[in-house]
Amino acid sequence: MFTPHSDFSSQLLHWYKSNARPLPWRISPSPYNIWISEIIMQQTRVDQGLPYYMRFLAAFPNVGLLHLASDDEIMKLWQGLGYYSRARNMKKAAKQIVDNFGGIFPQNYEQIRALSGIGSYTAAAIASMAFGLPYAVVDGNVYRVLSRCFDIDLAINSAEGVKVFAKLAQQLLPEHEPGTYNQAIMEFGALYCKPQNPNCLQCILSSSCLALKNKNVSKYPVKNKGAAVQKRYLNYFFLSDGNRFLIEKRQSNDIWKGLFQLPLLETSDLEPIEQIINHVFFKEIVRNSEFTVNSITEIRHKLTHRLLEIRFLNVQVNDLPTNNYRAIVVEEAAQLAFPKPIFHYINQIYPNE
Repeated sequence: MFTPHSDFSSQLLHWYKSNARPLPWRISPSPYNIWISEIIMQQTRVDQGLPYYMRFLAAFPNVGLLHLASDDEIMKLWQGLGYYSRARNMKKAAKQIVDNFGGIFPQNYEQIRALSGIGSYTAAAIASMAFGLPYAVVDGNVYRVLSRCFDIDLAINSAEGVKVFAKLAQQLLPEHEPGTYNQAIMEFGALYCKPQNPNCLQCILSSSCLALKNKNVSKYPVKNKGAAVQKRYLNYFFLSDGNRFLIEKRQSNDIWKGLFQLPLLETSDLEPIEQIINHVFFKEIVRNSEFTVNSITEIRHKLTHRLLEIRFLNVQVNDLPTNNYRAIVVEEAAQLAFPKPIFHYINQIYPNE
């Protein structure tokens, strides 16, 4: 259906060898380092993810130490990066590598693919970059480059589109340098064939790019509309006696699982403050203690397919009843992982801590 031209791959390889960014996992391309980088950089820009990568490698330089780390240690290092299931799956995969492979990263594509949290893209990246195996990667950058260069109007999130792009990517893969080529096409998509304002004037593929020829570069890649955005209403209580405040760990299989939070009342709508204060949930927390609502802060926080309407109620009590919660001082909070909006709110309460 789409016939790759013979010099497509060689052009990208030549460009990459002169223009590749000196990223740390390229300088030290062990399978472990590549794995950590690929997981961190999913849904994350390199400039945002790089500090996390450096901190992660400093804390856990090998899979054995990652396996021994506590969930709270891992989550604290991951705090603010989002998509926290990635961190939980890394911990599970580290255990699999230690238990099933004696702590040695598996070198077989299917064994890599079977690790927790590793899909076909990540498995192909590790297999090709660390072991030179001929598996093509297909990520957002690759979809964008291929859809534009070959004028492919199939939706990248459709079953047919996924199949066609995977087949084309594999056809283009040079078996003698699969890892280098995979990095080249992703790097080219990140630096030149960008989602907005692609650098078509200086593009090495401009003479053969069909989307550029047909003047519809901005059309690609085509993507079917996703699920509607869900609104959620979260009322957090910063319940403090002046020295300590209450927290709990999220356990449900929901957003932010495994992170700490303030006592939470989720409602079906944005209810009046009076109704929140008189809610049985709040009364059970404060019990018979006298309280004062010092301030109310409202923010919006966007997640994939979710818009969170968050309200923080700063409540002072004379006697801090812990009930099923944990009472901590601010110094303890600095060692724990909180969702980004809660972390920022606590920092506003204690700006000099």
